[in-house]
Amino acid sequence: MKCLVFGVALATSTIPCLALAAYPDRPISLVVPYAPGGTADALARVIAQHLGKRLNQSVVVENKSGASGIIGQSYVARAKADGYTLLYDATPLAINPAINKLNFDPANDLLPISMISVTPNILVVPKNSKFKNVQDVLNQAKTNPGKLTFASGGTGTIQFMAGELFRQGWNIDMLHVPFKSGGPAITATLGGQVDMMFANVSSTLPLVKGEQLKALTITSRKRNALLPDVPTLAESGLPDYEAYEWNGILAPKGTPDDIAAKLETSIQEVMKEPAVKEKFSSLGVDIVASSQADFKKFLAAEFSKWADVVRKSKPAAK
Repeated sequence: MKCLVFGVALATSTIPCLALAAYPDRPISLVVPYAPGGTADALARVIAQHLGKRLNQSVVVENKSGASGIIGQSYVARAKADGYTLLYDATPLAINPAINKLNFDPANDLLPISMISVTPNILVVPKNSKFKNVQDVLNQAKTNPGKLTFASGGTGTIQFMAGELFRQGWNIDMLHVPFKSGGPAITATLGGQVDMMFANVSSTLPLVKGEQLKALTITSRKRNALLPDVPTLAESGLPDYEAYEWNGILAPKGTPDDIAAKLETSIQEVMKEPAVKEKFSSLGVDIVASSQADFKKFLAAEFSKWADVVRKSKPAAK
């Protein structure tokens, strides 16, 4: 882009336009499309605080929850692409297109900046459950098809999708029991109203450590340092199974390359800070801090993966 520069010697000259002030010159809004108090919200606030210091500008978390994150996602997708409105999102961004009719295209209307982290899920059962391992669950499912129940925070959540991926992987029949959010689903599992639930490590770790829930398996490729005795699903017989709750930062499509690059670098530096690493680690969250290119590649795989799971799911689950 060129702009006219007026002066005695440069009256008719053109030079590359220079920004009136270095980015950012005003507060940045970091939109979290989920309610306050959840894991994504908590992690976003940690990053906002440290990113603000690194950019010498306030980064303000703004919760725009509703419709499995769609309200906040759509808001950012339609925002001005100037680097002042960012999205801090999670796995539902990749699941929503397979479940819902959207008024925007997550794959094309948002620019991936950096994948922040991944959090594995664990298969938990009530403390007094007869299930001691995955094989016990499979035996029950095969002996009594359709009787085994698993809870989730609703169709389209990673909790549901992890359960559906589990069902498809073993070719078993399970009954999905959806709740309005993850909290009530965990409560129902604690009380034995359902047989089991896939839930992220962050939200269930205290309950497992306190022996209120039993963890049978974890959905990552390797065991978690905070739960070293919990085997992976690969160890249990599903070698290709992975189901994470990931977090990442995105911007509206069309955000200038230099701004996107500055955000990418700044976020990666933030994720190296000891205080940030300690906070994430304490919650069982694995830091990734990816490049734009790697996050884009990961998202493409996620969109394809969950669309395939939905296509193969029972009609009632769609």
